[in-house]
Amino acid sequence: MMRRREVLLLAGGAMAMARPLRAQQKAMPMIGFLSAGSPGPLVAAFHRGLSETGWVEGKNVAVEYRWAEGHYDRLPALAADLVSRNVEVIVATGGNVSALAAKSVTSTIPIVFSTGDPVERGLVASLARPGGNLTGASIMLTELMPKRLELISELVSLARVIALLVNPKNPSTESMIRDVQEAARAKGVQLQILNAGNESEIDDAFATLVQLHVDALLVGTDSFFYNRREQLVTLAARHAVPAIYDFREFAESGGLISYGTSLIGIYRQIGIYVGQILKGAKPADLPVQQPTIFELVVNLKTAKALGLTITPSILARVDEIIE
Repeated sequence: MMRRREVLLLAGGAMAMARPLRAQQKAMPMIGFLSAGSPGPLVAAFHRGLSETGWVEGKNVAVEYRWAEGHYDRLPALAADLVSRNVEVIVATGGNVSALAAKSVTSTIPIVFSTGDPVERGLVASLARPGGNLTGASIMLTELMPKRLELISELVSLARVIALLVNPKNPSTESMIRDVQEAARAKGVQLQILNAGNESEIDDAFATLVQLHVDALLVGTDSFFYNRREQLVTLAARHAVPAIYDFREFAESGGLISYGTSLIGIYRQIGIYVGQILKGAKPADLPVQQPTIFELVVNLKTAKALGLTITPSILARVDEIIE
């Protein structure tokens, strides 16, 4: 017959063996993915970056997605919800609005963003030394707008009136307008500002554009516009308005011309940084990545439909021609 002392010793040994087993079964880390936009193919690029650092969703890491779908006022509540779920790191994509919303709800959980100028927006102390709980990649959102005005002016050489389409709900809109107004004055063209914060307002903006006899359109950088690119490209074609956009996905959808950074490259870099943070890296020690590649894409089919000839100087700089 086994004595009580021996039973206790055996039970204690079993518990000691169970403790490390439970430690091995610790719940997989969770990433909070906060976006100003809607679900789309760019998430695959984020997962590619994650996998390069050894993390695979569903295998050794979980991801909670929150999409504002262009309703920027929802972002603070969505960010707070992710914090309440004890995520290890927050990904904030879709521009400054997402990063600012995430920053407003936590000063401790690491945040990896894709934004315009993060120093100007007060997200980091400097690009080389972010210094806090935020880092990520700068997309150069508004900084490239004057260059786009220059390109569309060159492509539509007789353009005297150019419209700038902006989303008034975006905190970057004011600085974007200032930069483009300055560039328009230097070019000697008249600039008309059109506002659109929802789908019907985009339709209204194009109706106004026709009334103003606009010669060309510059579409402002905005997550909402990116998600509505099919609508924008279709309306530009219907009204025969030459338009320039920020990302290649617009030209691939039938837009005339685009000039900007590679979003696929940006999202991959975000995935890499998130993977490194999950392995112990500190955001303060990870410098904000700046784009090194700027893609100029021209849709030749759309140019022909508009009766436009691509100038030799633009052709010499084009990265891709879609025929």
